[in-house]
Amino acid sequence: MKNKFLVEMNSRGYLSQCTDFDKLKEISDKKSISAYIGFDCTAKSLHVGSLLQIMILKMMQKYGHRPIVLLGGGTTLIGDPSGKDVTRRILEKKEIDKNIKSIKKVFNKILDTSNKYTKPIYVDNAKWLTKLNYIKFLRDIGVHFTINKMLTFESVKLRLEREQSLSYMEFNYMILQAYDFYQLFKKNNCILQIGGSDQWGNIVNGVELIRRMLKKEAYGITSPLITLASGAKMGKTETGAIWLNQDMFSAYDYWQFWRNTDDRDVKKFLNFFTEIETNEIENLFQKKTNINDLKILLANEATKILHGKAESKKAEQTAKDTFHGRGLGSSLPEILIEKNDIIKGVKLLDFLSKNQIVQSKSEARRIIENKGFKINDVLVDESNKILEIANFKNGVLKISYGKKKHYIVKLN
Repeated sequence: MKNKFLVEMNSRGYLSQCTDFDKLKEISDKKSISAYIGFDCTAKSLHVGSLLQIMILKMMQKYGHRPIVLLGGGTTLIGDPSGKDVTRRILEKKEIDKNIKSIKKVFNKILDTSNKYTKPIYVDNAKWLTKLNYIKFLRDIGVHFTINKMLTFESVKLRLEREQSLSYMEFNYMILQAYDFYQLFKKNNCILQIGGSDQWGNIVNGVELIRRMLKKEAYGITSPLITLASGAKMGKTETGAIWLNQDMFSAYDYWQFWRNTDDRDVKKFLNFFTEIETNEIENLFQKKTNINDLKILLANEATKILHGKAESKKAEQTAKDTFHGRGLGSSLPEILIEKNDIIKGVKLLDFLSKNQIVQSKSEARRIIENKGFKINDVLVDESNKILEIANFKNGVLKISYGKKKHYIVKLN
């Protein structure tokens, strides 16, 4: 089945560019290969913008290939300038190590760790990057890179065209990424690097470095950067990032994110973020299946991959209870509040901003004026409302923000 790997990559829309598609296909048709994707660890969790890359690693396993997950403890110390207008916040090594430990949880949930031949290999490039001798690195590695060519790469060109400063530290990032590929090729027989299309220049650098240093061939593939039909950036909403770690973004909210997909993106996302066969997806659209049913299918399948079947079913049922049965769904985000505070009385505006349901009291006031909040399905029509014990039924109340966001508030 190995020969289906690149075929399915292409049919799902995962494939944007490849350094030598025919040669890579010939190799991967005959034997299992190892390929890596790098993830910088700037937060405790990756967000949904990284999910396409993880799905590619999962699909590699399906066809008997081994994924290598590079968690960039070294490169995160510098920061990838690709797609950035300004320098990233510089993190300390201790914070990065905590982020790596937290991020690993997501990979262990999505990827298969049971098959000894295809289970993921985790590497941290701090292992080699933090031990480099600067002069030796310049002589052995830096000699293979020209400033002329580096200035042509998109990550550099865009920053310079926008007249945004690009530090020498960031400028070195592409050399370090090429060196990562070189190290993985030598130590793990990793012949392929995969990344988003904004990484094309960095990937090509690695392929060329291996060719010059080792006189051997390596390969690179990029996947398309996801653009939403609405024009918004994948992974971000008006309320913040769609985190993959459940302690930062609940299974129910994750389900709702997919359920709220723009009609125009549903087919693409079924191909990108579920394991439903591509011909089955095509049949669903040829039959003109109701778009809302397809959105529920997308939400169920995407949530199942990250959070498991039980959480997916629970989220779907909670949505039904909330929107149709006017109930209190069991997997809605929960907020605890001290009973003694409620006895004294809590201003609704203070409560909404303190618990980050909205960003500020002024925003909450504006939403109330626009009839955007409900308590226990009853419209809130006064901005000076006080939450009292009488609002709680059996120690619980529901706050609804618009039609899609709901929170359970429980007395502690």
